[in-house]
Amino acid sequence: MGIFEKFKSGFKKSAEAFSSGLKEIVIKKEINDETLNQVEDYLISSDVGTVAASEIKEIISKKKIDPSQEITSEINLILKEYIINLMQPLEKQNFFEKKDHLNVILISGVNGVGKTTTIGKISKIFKEKDNKVILAASDTFRAAAIEQLDNWAKKINVEIVKSSQGSDPASVAYKAVEQAKNNNFNQTIIDTAGRLQNKKNLMEEYKKIANVVKKVESDAPHEVILVLDATSGQNVINQVEEFNKIIPVTGLVMTKLDGTAKGGILLAVSKKFKLPIIALGLGEKEDDLQIFDSEKFAEAFTNIK
Repeated sequence: MGIFEKFKSGFKKSAEAFSSGLKEIVIKKEINDETLNQVEDYLISSDVGTVAASEIKEIISKKKIDPSQEITSEINLILKEYIINLMQPLEKQNFFEKKDHLNVILISGVNGVGKTTTIGKISKIFKEKDNKVILAASDTFRAAAIEQLDNWAKKINVEIVKSSQGSDPASVAYKAVEQAKNNNFNQTIIDTAGRLQNKKNLMEEYKKIANVVKKVESDAPHEVILVLDATSGQNVINQVEEFNKIIPVTGLVMTKLDGTAKGGILLAVSKKFKLPIIALGLGEKEDDLQIFDSEKFAEAFTNIK
């Protein structure tokens, strides 16, 4: 299965729900003000966001729609072009390439977004690109999180630094970065506890991890990746804002796009924050993390290749 087919398959539920909803609105062979307003409302309800929805509506209103073509297809073509123009500058595919220096990556996000699984999948891609990887199990609040990351480390054959449940998360991160520096690792990935962005004490602990690793590598962390859950809808906007206040986010991973009819949230996030998109999670299997490609995303979202 090629990358487009795999991506399209994983994103099928979102794409089909969006397309069928659009067809229910556009049943005439003309685009009038009422139809335009309905399309805008539908885009907003699909979590595309008010700004992007308004812009797409404006483009459709100015576009000469070919009456000999199916209107839904014409709108999808407009949408595809809009997505590519918006998201192509946000691609960061070189994130996974082999580094010639130590690269420390801090992974963050609220409870339940799939951080630990995402770390395992990112590590697998790193390994495939000849990176030497070490993991830091700094989610010491949950024994299950340490065990889960340890299982991933064994499965994909990478090193891991871990401690017992309840130990200092920053200490684990420090040891991992120190070990990486002393043994010529070029990728260190730090797992952190799932935390609500409105809990000050937890966010301070998160900030402490970032400060402690600087004692080993002064410019670390080099990447701060925020993992978002597509099923959370507009809540992710607040998550990005709050995490970005603590430590500036350098990239995003959106998970659970295979299980939601509202994949449009990625458009809203892209429009508001213009942050690089590293990858998309499309399932539970270890190969279900797709390096982000704006054109592939646009093709899958609109069902137009």
